[in-house]
Amino acid sequence: MTRLLNIIRNKYLIASIAFLTWMLFFDRNDLMSQYEYRTSLNKLEAEKEFYTKESAKVVKDLNELTTNQGKLEKFAREKYLMKKENEDVFVIIEEAAKVEEKSSFFGN
Repeated sequence: MTRLLNIIRNKYLIASIAFLTWMLFFDRNDLMSQYEYRTSLNKLEAEKEFYTKESAKVVKDLNELTTNQGKLEKFAREKYLMKKENEDVFVIIEEAAKVEEKSSFFGN
């Protein structure tokens, strides 16, 4: 019993426990903050990878559009609905998903 009391009364043990408690729960960089920092870091790294890939894709598309006249014409027709003077452009909107929703609603 006296040995246990001597261990509990040890000032170094008390200081170490107080320090660990402070660092783990009350400090600005406690465990929860470190976990939140780590998750936000992982999210930002994933976003960085996504934007790096998108940037490379856009640079590739830009290179193709500036060097290939056929690609430029295709891009202008698809994205901006541009046409030649003697052409008519018809925009086709697919409504297959809406038809499937209606048929499942009525039990067909």
